[in-house]
Amino acid sequence: MFQIDVVERCKANDRSAQLKLYKQYCDGMFCVAMRFLKNADDAEDVLQESFIKAFQKIHQFEGEVSFGAWLKRIVVNKSIDFLKSRKEKMMALDEGYMHIAEDEDWTVDDGITIEEVKEAIEKLPEKYKYVVMMFLVEGYDHSEISEVLDLTETTCRTRLLRGKGMLKEALKQKNYGTGSWGNI
Repeated sequence: MFQIDVVERCKANDRSAQLKLYKQYCDGMFCVAMRFLKNADDAEDVLQESFIKAFQKIHQFEGEVSFGAWLKRIVVNKSIDFLKSRKEKMMALDEGYMHIAEDEDWTVDDGITIEEVKEAIEKLPEKYKYVVMMFLVEGYDHSEISEVLDLTETTCRTRLLRGKGMLKEALKQKNYGTGSWGNI
């Protein structure tokens, strides 16, 4: 109930309520931005832009999801927009024609650490990395990912499947090229 009251006060442009929400969510949202940007200065810039946008658009928040989930979506979008703006050219590839075989098993070999998985994700090509990060780390589903990244769900599923395959290969190589495990 406290959060709803604070959000309602923010809608009335109450600065102290805005500060309360900022203090409550800034650390967590900074971590979200850092997972994408890997640079504290860039993450701080994106975080500030995200809160500005959130407070400008707070009248659109209707409480269907928690305020944190709503804000997280803004931070993810701003992070991706930032990365796209830094990228001078992107190669478009129409992957919509492919049929996707679903594979929901994301388990990894016991010898692989979470840090090794994170490092391997970071080395994926950008178009696969964002989909894999949003699916595995941020917990978005295919429809949410496709909306945020402006992709079809088929393209999203294709990129997730390909990213998963690349991740599997990277982790196999990390494991000295031994072991045949299809568990990732």
